[in-house]
Amino acid sequence: MDDAFIPYQYEKMVPPMTLADYRNWASLRIDALNHALRGLPKDRTRYHICWGSWNGPHMFDVPIKDIVDLVLRVDVGAYSFEAANPRHEHEWKVWKDVTLLAGKVLMPGLIAHSTNVVEHPDLVAERLLRYADIVGRDSVMAGTDCGFSQSPLAGRVHRSIMWAKLKCLAEGAAIASKLLWH
Repeated sequence: MDDAFIPYQYEKMVPPMTLADYRNWASLRIDALNHALRGLPKDRTRYHICWGSWNGPHMFDVPIKDIVDLVLRVDVGAYSFEAANPRHEHEWKVWKDVTLLAGKVLMPGLIAHSTNVVEHPDLVAERLLRYADIVGRDSVMAGTDCGFSQSPLAGRVHRSIMWAKLKCLAEGAAIASKLLWH
């Protein structure tokens, strides 16, 4: 499930609404999503959130700490979220105070879709190891912040850069795996 709208709508709603109003709005949508997910195998479902994929300052994004409990209410096997972009990378610390249920997986974005800078594999590994140290090596999987294109004509970065980023993601995940399973 790709759900940019739960986090993205915050900056559209608050103000004039309050954080509590926004959370009530989001909670209703998460209940509806869980209804739609009933019966699907958990190990084959992922829930992706982001703060919208446009290239902008994102100064009014809702902090993940304010919605992490709502996100974890979505009954899926893995949770995918932005963790590489500079506005949200520091939020990895939130997971220290959150209990991830057994069998659930975090899938942090380790490469950003919003910049032409190609991440170094060592940085990708470092980012992945941060999460593995918190939730355990079996409960983390490498991911991207978001998709690299919202349509055939709306690519966020040139295809050559996208493939270079994905190559570094794989290389970084291999480095982290070697360290975690040594």
